[in-house]
Amino acid sequence: MVEYEFGGPLGAAAITFGLPVLLYAFTFACNDVSGCPMPSLLQPRDLTWAKLKADANLLNIGLSNFLSWKVTLVTVAYYVFGRSLWKILPAKEVHGTKLMHHDRPLQYRFNAFSAIPLTANVLISYALSVFLYVNSFTVDTKYPNRDFRELAAGGMTGNLIYDLYIGRELNPRVTLPLIGEVDIKTWCEVCPGLTVWIPLDLSFIAQQDRNYGYLSDSIVFTTAYNESSILTMMDITTDGMGFMLAFGDLVWVPFLYSTQARYLAAFPVHLGEPRILVVAAVFVLGIYIFKAANNQKHLFRTQPNHPAVRDLWSITTRRGTRLLTAGWWGLSRHINYFGDWVQAWPFSLPTGVAGYTISPDRPAAGWGMIFTYFYVLYFGVLLVHRERRDDAMCAKKYGEDWKTYKRTVRWRILPWTY
Repeated sequence: MVEYEFGGPLGAAAITFGLPVLLYAFTFACNDVSGCPMPSLLQPRDLTWAKLKADANLLNIGLSNFLSWKVTLVTVAYYVFGRSLWKILPAKEVHGTKLMHHDRPLQYRFNAFSAIPLTANVLISYALSVFLYVNSFTVDTKYPNRDFRELAAGGMTGNLIYDLYIGRELNPRVTLPLIGEVDIKTWCEVCPGLTVWIPLDLSFIAQQDRNYGYLSDSIVFTTAYNESSILTMMDITTDGMGFMLAFGDLVWVPFLYSTQARYLAAFPVHLGEPRILVVAAVFVLGIYIFKAANNQKHLFRTQPNHPAVRDLWSITTRRGTRLLTAGWWGLSRHINYFGDWVQAWPFSLPTGVAGYTISPDRPAAGWGMIFTYFYVLYFGVLLVHRERRDDAMCAKKYGEDWKTYKRTVRWRILPWTY
Protein backbone atom coordinates (compact mmCIF):
# COMPACT_ATOMS: atom_id res chain seq x y z
CA MET A 1 0.00 0.00 0.00
CA VAL A 2 1.33 3.43 -0.98
CA GLU A 3 1.82 5.82 1.94
CA TYR A 4 1.39 9.53 1.20
CA GLU A 5 2.38 12.66 3.10
CA PHE A 6 1.22 16.29 2.74
CA GLY A 7 -2.37 15.19 2.14
CA GLY A 8 -1.50 12.89 -0.74
CA PRO A 9 -1.92 13.84 -4.42
CA LEU A 10 -4.73 16.32 -3.65
CA GLY A 11 -2.66 18.07 -0.98
CA ALA A 12 0.41 18.11 -3.22
CA ALA A 13 -1.61 19.68 -6.04
CA ALA A 14 -3.08 22.30 -3.70
CA ILE A 15 0.38 23.24 -2.41
CA THR A 16 1.97 23.23 -5.88
CA PHE A 17 -0.55 25.68 -7.33
CA GLY A 18 -1.68 27.42 -4.14
CA LEU A 19 1.60 28.61 -2.60
CA PRO A 20 2.51 30.94 -5.50
CA VAL A 21 -0.96 32.51 -5.20
CA LEU A 22 -0.44 32.94 -1.44
CA LEU A 23 2.86 34.75 -1.96
CA TYR A 24 1.30 37.10 -4.51
CA ALA A 25 -1.52 37.78 -2.03
CA PHE A 26 1.02 38.61 0.69
CA THR A 27 2.93 40.89 -1.67
CA PHE A 28 -0.10 42.97 -2.62
CA ALA A 29 -2.13 42.81 0.61
CA CYS A 30 0.82 44.20 2.59
CA ASN A 31 2.36 46.96 0.49
CA ASP A 32 3.99 50.39 0.78
CA VAL A 33 1.42 52.14 -1.41
CA SER A 34 -1.76 51.89 0.69
CA GLY A 35 -0.70 50.10 3.85
CA CYS A 36 -0.24 46.79 5.61
CA PRO A 37 -2.88 45.46 5.42
CA MET A 38 -4.58 47.20 2.50
CA PRO A 39 -7.29 49.53 3.87
CA SER A 40 -10.00 47.82 1.83
CA LEU A 41 -9.36 44.56 3.71
CA LEU A 42 -10.32 46.27 6.98
CA GLN A 43 -13.85 46.90 5.65
CA PRO A 44 -14.86 43.54 4.12
CA ARG A 45 -18.51 44.51 3.77
CA ASP A 46 -17.63 47.29 1.35
CA LEU A 47 -14.98 45.26 -0.45
CA THR A 48 -14.98 45.48 -4.23
CA TRP A 49 -12.57 44.42 -6.94
CA ALA A 50 -12.02 48.06 -7.87
CA LYS A 51 -11.00 48.95 -4.30
CA LEU A 52 -8.68 45.97 -4.11
CA LYS A 53 -6.96 46.93 -7.34
CA ALA A 54 -6.57 50.53 -6.19
CA ASP A 55 -5.15 49.58 -2.78
CA ALA A 56 -2.79 47.05 -4.35
CA ASN A 57 -1.60 49.58 -6.93
CA LEU A 58 -2.86 47.33 -9.73
CA LEU A 59 -4.76 49.95 -11.70
CA ASN A 60 -3.73 50.03 -15.37
CA ILE A 61 -1.50 47.02 -14.83
CA GLY A 62 -1.64 44.02 -17.14
CA LEU A 63 -0.05 40.61 -17.42
CA SER A 64 3.12 42.12 -18.88
CA ASN A 65 3.80 43.75 -15.51
CA PHE A 66 3.90 40.34 -13.86
CA LEU A 67 5.90 38.50 -16.49
CA SER A 68 9.05 39.97 -17.98
CA TRP A 69 11.34 37.92 -20.17
CA LYS A 70 14.11 40.41 -19.46
CA VAL A 71 13.76 39.87 -15.71
CA THR A 72 13.58 36.11 -16.19
CA LEU A 73 16.75 36.07 -18.29
CA VAL A 74 18.55 38.28 -15.76
CA THR A 75 17.49 35.90 -12.98
CA VAL A 76 18.76 32.88 -14.91
CA ALA A 77 22.01 34.74 -15.62
CA TYR A 78 22.32 35.40 -11.90
CA TYR A 79 22.02 31.67 -11.21
CA VAL A 80 24.63 30.84 -13.85
CA PHE A 81 26.97 33.52 -12.52
CA GLY A 82 26.52 32.29 -8.96
CA ARG A 83 27.22 28.71 -9.98
CA SER A 84 30.34 29.85 -11.87
CA LEU A 85 31.65 31.59 -8.75
CA TRP A 86 30.93 28.46 -6.74
CA LYS A 87 33.14 26.52 -9.13
CA ILE A 88 35.98 29.08 -9.39
CA LEU A 89 36.31 30.54 -5.89
CA PRO A 90 38.08 28.69 -3.06
CA ALA A 91 35.65 26.49 -1.14
CA LYS A 92 35.36 24.36 1.95
CA GLU A 93 34.76 20.75 0.93
CA VAL A 94 32.77 18.56 3.31
CA HIS A 95 31.05 15.17 3.24
CA GLY A 96 27.35 14.68 3.79
CA THR A 97 25.38 11.74 5.21
CA LYS A 98 26.18 8.34 3.71
CA LEU A 99 23.80 7.23 0.98
CA MET A 100 21.54 4.27 1.76
CA HIS A 101 22.81 2.08 -1.09
CA HIS A 102 26.47 3.19 -1.19
CA ASP A 103 29.40 2.87 1.20
CA ARG A 104 30.50 6.51 1.05
CA PRO A 105 28.85 9.95 1.30
CA LEU A 106 28.61 12.59 -1.39
CA GLN A 107 31.07 15.48 -1.34
CA TYR A 108 29.95 19.13 -1.26
CA ARG A 109 31.59 22.51 -1.88
CA PHE A 110 30.52 25.58 0.11
CA ASN A 111 31.50 29.14 -0.82
CA ALA A 112 28.20 30.86 -1.68
CA PHE A 113 28.82 33.75 0.69
CA SER A 114 32.20 34.52 -0.88
CA ALA A 115 30.92 35.59 -3.90
CA ILE A 116 15.81 38.58 -7.96
CA PRO A 117 11.76 39.04 -8.76
CA LEU A 118 8.87 36.79 -7.76
CA THR A 119 7.35 35.67 -11.08
CA ALA A 120 10.69 34.71 -12.64
CA ASN A 121 11.55 32.49 -9.69
CA VAL A 122 8.10 30.89 -9.66
CA LEU A 123 8.45 29.98 -13.34
CA ILE A 124 11.97 28.67 -12.83
CA SER A 125 10.86 26.52 -9.88
CA TYR A 126 8.10 24.95 -12.01
CA ALA A 127 10.50 24.33 -14.90
CA LEU A 128 13.14 22.88 -12.59
CA SER A 129 10.59 20.56 -10.96
CA VAL A 130 9.53 19.16 -14.33
CA PHE A 131 13.16 18.65 -15.39
CA LEU A 132 14.00 16.87 -12.13
CA TYR A 133 10.97 14.60 -12.45
CA VAL A 134 11.79 13.59 -16.02
CA ASN A 135 15.53 13.27 -15.33
CA SER A 136 14.88 11.01 -12.32
CA PHE A 137 13.85 8.20 -14.68
CA THR A 138 17.47 7.96 -15.86
CA VAL A 139 18.63 6.76 -12.42
CA ASP A 140 20.11 3.28 -12.46
CA THR A 141 18.13 1.49 -9.74
CA LYS A 142 20.61 -1.39 -9.50
CA TYR A 143 22.40 -0.28 -6.34
CA PRO A 144 25.15 0.51 -5.78
CA ASN A 145 25.58 2.21 -9.15
CA ARG A 146 28.61 4.01 -10.58
CA ASP A 147 26.87 7.41 -10.63
CA PHE A 148 26.06 7.46 -6.88
CA ARG A 149 22.47 8.37 -7.72
CA GLU A 150 19.49 7.20 -5.66
CA LEU A 151 15.74 7.60 -5.67
CA ALA A 152 14.05 9.05 -2.58
CA ALA A 153 12.11 6.54 -0.51
CA GLY A 154 8.91 8.60 -0.55
CA GLY A 155 9.01 9.77 -4.15
CA MET A 156 8.14 6.59 -6.03
CA THR A 157 4.39 6.35 -5.49
CA GLY A 158 3.57 6.28 -9.19
CA ASN A 159 1.29 9.32 -8.89
CA LEU A 160 2.64 11.99 -11.26
CA ILE A 161 1.55 15.12 -9.36
CA TYR A 162 2.61 13.75 -5.97
CA ASP A 163 6.00 12.47 -7.15
CA LEU A 164 6.65 15.73 -9.03
CA TYR A 165 5.88 17.63 -5.81
CA ILE A 166 7.79 15.46 -3.33
CA GLY A 167 10.70 14.63 -5.67
CA ARG A 168 11.74 11.25 -7.07
CA GLU A 169 15.54 11.59 -6.97
CA LEU A 170 17.30 12.09 -3.63
CA ASN A 171 20.38 14.12 -4.61
CA PRO A 172 20.15 14.98 -8.32
CA ARG A 173 23.40 16.15 -9.88
CA VAL A 174 24.09 17.33 -13.41
CA THR A 175 27.31 18.13 -15.25
CA LEU A 176 27.37 21.43 -17.16
CA PRO A 177 29.94 22.61 -19.72
CA LEU A 178 32.74 24.71 -18.16
CA ILE A 179 31.01 24.65 -14.77
CA GLY A 180 31.26 20.95 -13.97
CA GLU A 181 29.12 18.92 -11.59
CA VAL A 182 26.23 20.66 -9.85
CA ASP A 183 24.42 19.22 -6.83
CA ILE A 184 21.06 20.80 -7.61
CA LYS A 185 19.46 20.35 -4.21
CA THR A 186 22.28 21.76 -2.10
CA TRP A 187 22.97 24.60 -4.50
CA CYS A 188 19.30 25.63 -4.51
CA GLU A 189 19.22 25.49 -0.70
CA VAL A 190 22.24 27.77 -0.32
CA CYS A 191 22.56 30.09 -3.32
CA PRO A 192 19.19 31.07 -4.83
CA GLY A 193 17.45 30.65 -1.48
CA LEU A 194 19.56 31.95 1.37
CA THR A 195 21.84 34.32 -0.52
CA VAL A 196 18.94 36.01 -2.33
CA TRP A 197 17.23 36.61 1.02
CA ILE A 198 20.17 38.82 2.05
CA PRO A 199 20.14 41.14 -1.02
CA LEU A 200 16.38 41.54 -0.64
CA ASP A 201 16.78 42.62 2.98
CA LEU A 202 19.58 44.99 1.98
CA SER A 203 17.37 46.51 -0.71
CA PHE A 204 14.68 47.20 1.90
CA ILE A 205 17.29 48.85 4.11
CA ALA A 206 18.21 51.08 1.19
CA GLN A 207 14.51 51.84 0.64
CA GLN A 208 14.04 52.94 4.24
CA ASP A 209 17.15 55.12 4.10
CA ARG A 210 15.96 56.70 0.82
CA ASN A 211 12.45 57.38 2.10
CA TYR A 212 13.23 58.49 5.65
CA GLY A 213 16.91 59.41 5.67
CA TYR A 214 17.76 57.03 8.51
CA LEU A 215 17.83 53.36 9.48
CA SER A 216 15.67 52.16 12.35
CA ASP A 217 17.18 49.79 14.91
CA SER A 218 14.46 47.26 14.11
CA ILE A 219 15.35 46.84 10.42
CA VAL A 220 19.05 46.63 11.25
CA PHE A 221 18.33 43.88 13.76
CA THR A 222 16.21 41.80 11.41
CA THR A 223 18.73 42.19 8.64
CA ALA A 224 24.55 35.13 9.28
CA TYR A 225 24.60 31.36 8.49
CA ASN A 226 26.73 28.19 8.57
CA GLU A 227 26.28 26.57 5.17
CA SER A 228 27.53 23.06 5.95
CA SER A 229 25.00 22.62 8.76
CA ILE A 230 22.28 22.00 6.16
CA LEU A 231 23.82 18.63 5.28
CA THR A 232 22.20 16.97 8.30
CA MET A 233 18.73 18.40 7.60
CA MET A 234 15.88 16.14 6.46
CA ASP A 235 15.74 18.20 3.26
CA ILE A 236 19.16 16.86 2.22
CA THR A 237 19.26 13.41 3.79
CA THR A 238 15.71 12.13 3.18
CA ASP A 239 13.49 14.25 0.92
CA GLY A 240 13.62 14.00 -2.84
CA MET A 241 14.25 17.08 -4.96
CA GLY A 242 10.94 18.14 -6.44
CA PHE A 243 8.63 21.15 -6.43
CA MET A 244 8.48 21.20 -2.63
CA LEU A 245 12.18 22.04 -2.29
CA ALA A 246 12.59 23.86 -5.62
CA PHE A 247 9.80 26.34 -4.83
CA GLY A 248 10.83 26.51 -1.19
CA ASP A 249 14.42 27.43 -2.04
CA LEU A 250 13.88 29.71 -5.04
CA VAL A 251 10.69 31.50 -3.98
CA TRP A 252 9.37 30.76 -0.49
CA VAL A 253 12.53 31.46 1.51
CA PRO A 254 13.71 34.71 -0.10
CA PHE A 255 10.31 36.31 -0.72
CA LEU A 256 8.42 35.23 2.41
CA TYR A 257 11.29 35.49 4.87
CA SER A 258 12.01 39.07 3.79
CA THR A 259 8.45 40.22 4.61
CA GLN A 260 9.53 41.79 7.91
CA ALA A 261 12.23 43.91 6.28
CA ARG A 262 9.80 44.89 3.52
CA TYR A 263 7.30 46.04 6.15
CA LEU A 264 9.89 47.98 8.17
CA ALA A 265 11.20 49.71 5.04
CA ALA A 266 7.80 51.37 4.64
CA PHE A 267 6.87 51.70 8.31
CA PRO A 268 9.94 52.12 10.58
CA VAL A 269 9.67 50.84 14.13
CA HIS A 270 12.02 52.21 16.80
CA LEU A 271 12.57 49.62 19.51
CA GLY A 272 15.09 51.34 21.73
CA GLU A 273 17.87 49.68 23.67
CA PRO A 274 15.77 47.79 26.30
CA ARG A 275 13.55 46.07 23.70
CA ILE A 276 16.49 45.37 21.42
CA LEU A 277 18.20 43.60 24.33
CA VAL A 278 15.06 41.54 25.00
CA VAL A 279 14.75 40.49 21.36
CA ALA A 280 18.47 39.71 21.24
CA ALA A 281 18.13 37.61 24.40
CA VAL A 282 15.34 35.57 22.79
CA PHE A 283 17.55 35.00 19.75
CA VAL A 284 20.53 33.92 21.86
CA LEU A 285 18.32 31.58 23.92
CA GLY A 286 17.01 29.90 20.78
CA ILE A 287 20.49 29.47 19.32
CA TYR A 288 21.80 28.13 22.64
CA ILE A 289 19.09 25.46 22.93
CA PHE A 290 19.44 24.49 19.26
CA LYS A 291 23.24 24.30 19.28
CA ALA A 292 23.62 22.74 22.74
CA ALA A 293 21.12 19.99 21.97
CA ASN A 294 22.60 19.17 18.57
CA ASN A 295 26.16 19.25 19.89
CA GLN A 296 25.22 16.91 22.73
CA LYS A 297 23.69 14.40 20.32
CA HIS A 298 26.69 14.66 17.97
CA LEU A 299 29.11 14.09 20.85
CA PHE A 300 27.05 11.12 22.09
CA ARG A 301 27.17 9.51 18.65
CA THR A 302 30.80 10.19 17.79
CA GLN A 303 32.50 10.10 21.22
CA PRO A 304 30.24 8.05 23.54
CA ASN A 305 32.97 7.82 26.21
CA HIS A 306 33.43 11.59 26.44
CA PRO A 307 33.01 12.79 30.07
CA ALA A 308 30.18 15.11 29.06
CA VAL A 309 27.94 12.27 27.76
CA ARG A 310 29.25 8.92 28.97
CA ASP A 311 26.99 8.87 32.07
CA LEU A 312 23.82 9.93 30.25
CA TRP A 313 21.01 7.39 30.18
CA SER A 314 20.11 5.79 26.88
CA ILE A 315 18.21 2.89 25.33
CA THR A 316 20.13 0.28 23.34
CA THR A 317 18.07 -0.83 20.35
CA ARG A 318 18.02 -4.21 18.64
CA ARG A 319 19.89 -2.56 15.77
CA GLY A 320 22.81 -1.98 18.12
CA THR A 321 22.41 1.80 18.19
CA ARG A 322 21.56 3.86 21.27
CA LEU A 323 18.78 6.42 21.74
CA LEU A 324 19.66 9.22 24.15
CA THR A 325 17.10 9.68 26.95
CA ALA A 326 18.86 12.19 29.22
CA GLY A 327 20.33 15.66 29.09
CA TRP A 328 18.66 17.86 26.50
CA TRP A 329 17.17 14.79 24.85
CA GLY A 330 15.47 13.71 28.04
CA LEU A 331 13.34 16.87 27.91
CA SER A 332 11.76 16.12 24.53
CA ARG A 333 12.36 14.01 21.45
CA HIS A 334 13.12 17.09 19.36
CA ILE A 335 14.22 19.75 21.80
CA ASN A 336 16.40 21.16 19.01
CA TYR A 337 13.22 22.01 17.07
CA PHE A 338 12.03 24.08 20.02
CA GLY A 339 15.29 26.03 19.99
CA ASP A 340 14.97 26.47 16.24
CA TRP A 341 11.46 27.89 16.67
CA VAL A 342 12.51 30.24 19.48
CA GLN A 343 15.25 31.75 17.34
CA ALA A 344 12.68 32.41 14.60
CA TRP A 345 10.74 34.85 16.78
CA PRO A 346 13.33 37.69 16.66
CA PHE A 347 12.80 37.96 12.90
CA SER A 348 9.20 39.06 13.57
CA LEU A 349 9.36 40.68 17.02
CA PRO A 350 11.06 43.90 15.75
CA THR A 351 7.92 44.70 13.75
CA GLY A 352 6.03 45.06 17.04
CA VAL A 353 2.24 45.26 16.90
CA ALA A 354 2.40 45.60 13.15
CA GLY A 355 -0.18 47.35 11.03
CA TYR A 356 -0.53 50.70 9.30
CA THR A 357 -2.42 52.36 6.48
CA ILE A 358 -1.48 55.42 4.47
CA SER A 359 -4.84 56.99 5.41
CA PRO A 360 -4.52 58.20 9.02
CA ASP A 361 -8.26 57.82 9.68
CA ARG A 362 -8.09 54.05 9.31
CA PRO A 363 -6.32 52.48 12.30
CA ALA A 364 -4.80 49.12 11.48
CA ALA A 365 -2.65 48.29 14.52
CA GLY A 366 -2.33 44.55 14.91
CA TRP A 367 -3.69 43.54 11.50
CA GLY A 368 -0.28 43.73 9.91
CA MET A 369 0.89 40.95 12.24
CA ILE A 370 -0.91 38.52 9.93
CA PHE A 371 1.91 39.18 7.48
CA THR A 372 4.94 39.97 9.66
CA TYR A 373 4.35 37.09 12.12
CA PHE A 374 3.25 34.55 9.51
CA TYR A 375 6.84 33.30 9.30
CA VAL A 376 6.80 32.28 12.99
CA LEU A 377 3.43 30.52 12.61
CA TYR A 378 4.47 28.77 9.40
CA PHE A 379 7.80 27.69 10.85
CA GLY A 380 6.10 26.24 13.92
CA VAL A 381 3.71 24.22 11.75
CA LEU A 382 6.65 23.10 9.58
CA LEU A 383 8.58 21.83 12.61
CA VAL A 384 5.55 20.00 14.01
CA HIS A 385 4.96 18.34 10.63
CA ARG A 386 8.66 17.49 10.31
CA GLU A 387 8.64 15.92 13.78
CA ARG A 388 5.64 13.79 12.82
CA ARG A 389 7.40 12.61 9.65
CA ASP A 390 10.54 11.81 11.62
CA ASP A 391 8.48 9.92 14.21
CA ALA A 392 6.92 7.76 11.49
CA MET A 393 10.34 6.96 9.97
CA CYS A 394 11.84 6.09 13.36
CA ALA A 395 8.87 3.86 14.18
CA LYS A 396 9.63 1.83 11.05
CA LYS A 397 13.36 1.86 11.74
CA TYR A 398 13.35 0.89 15.43
CA GLY A 399 10.04 -0.93 15.88
CA GLU A 400 9.27 -1.82 19.52
CA ASP A 401 12.39 0.02 20.70
CA TRP A 402 10.89 3.27 19.45
CA LYS A 403 7.73 2.64 21.50
CA THR A 404 9.90 2.11 24.57
CA TYR A 405 11.80 5.30 23.79
CA LYS A 406 8.56 7.29 23.46
CA ARG A 407 7.35 6.03 26.83
CA THR A 408 10.63 7.24 28.35
CA VAL A 409 10.77 10.62 26.58
CA ARG A 410 7.11 11.63 26.48
CA TRP A 411 7.20 15.06 24.90
CA ARG A 412 7.63 15.61 21.18
CA ILE A 413 9.07 19.17 20.99
CA LEU A 414 8.05 21.47 23.86
CA PRO A 415 8.51 19.86 27.32
CA TRP A 416 5.33 19.55 29.42
CA THR A 417 3.26 21.05 26.61
CA TYR A 418 3.65 19.14 23.33
